[in-house]
Amino acid sequence: MPHKLLLVDDEPFNLELMSELLEDAGYETQLAENGEAAWQILEREGEHFSTILLDKMMPGISGFDVLKRIKAEPRLEFLPVIMQTAMGAASSVQEGLAAGAFYYLTKPFSRDMLLAIVGAAVGHWDRYVHFRELANLHVDALRHLQSACFRCRTHREAQAVTALLAKTSSQPERVATGLFELLVNAIEHGNLDISYEQKSQLLASGDWEKELESRLQAPEYREREVSVEFSLNGRQLQFIVEDMGSGFDWEYYQNAEPASLMTSHGRGILIARKLSFDSLHYEGPGNRVIACVNLD
Repeated sequence: MPHKLLLVDDEPFNLELMSELLEDAGYETQLAENGEAAWQILEREGEHFSTILLDKMMPGISGFDVLKRIKAEPRLEFLPVIMQTAMGAASSVQEGLAAGAFYYLTKPFSRDMLLAIVGAAVGHWDRYVHFRELANLHVDALRHLQSACFRCRTHREAQAVTALLAKTSSQPERVATGLFELLVNAIEHGNLDISYEQKSQLLASGDWEKELESRLQAPEYREREVSVEFSLNGRQLQFIVEDMGSGFDWEYYQNAEPASLMTSHGRGILIARKLSFDSLHYEGPGNRVIACVNLD
């Protein structure tokens, strides 16, 4: 079944253009010409969408107001929202990201940019749904787990570890989303020394999966693992993720405003910091991160 996207814009031409481009790429779309219509659709069938493309400046209920309503609604709060705006000002971008927008598209944008950002948002939603379904399995004993240590090398192993540890929380899908992002960063950018720029090029050329598998099997990387330590400390869950790479400039990503991470590999860190954990702190050269969730 194709992913269904909600497109919201008060300019019919923009809706038509986006709908045509996205449907040609295999998506199903539903259109709304203002914020009020969009919110009515979301109230009725919000769970049917994988991503929303939302124009910020609209008469009546603005896109920003719709975004705030989405993030205040528990059944919709993890739905990725891509904001569109003709305003490229940092303050405008900052406002949307701080309110929970997944990404910003500044008009006019290219077809390739649109498809790349929608693809990233839909992939994020797929992971969330996957972990939500796994979390519904009844593993009540994990709520009593005091400490544990795991090691993983691949994305598949990281998924298994994430799905298990997320069940220690009363909001497993929230924890899973951020924890998996941290593990992916540790595997790709830490253990396998793949930079953001290299990954972007490999994805564009279609060689990403091949290169990932090649590095996992290469002698210099084959023995590298990511460790995940879990502990329950009073009313707080703690996850320590450590890779065997050389680290990165974590202080920049720890303190940077969300708007400055739009074109960097800090998106995983941003998701973990803003959506999944109550605190997130890197140590040493940046190959060790401590993420905490308050049970209260």
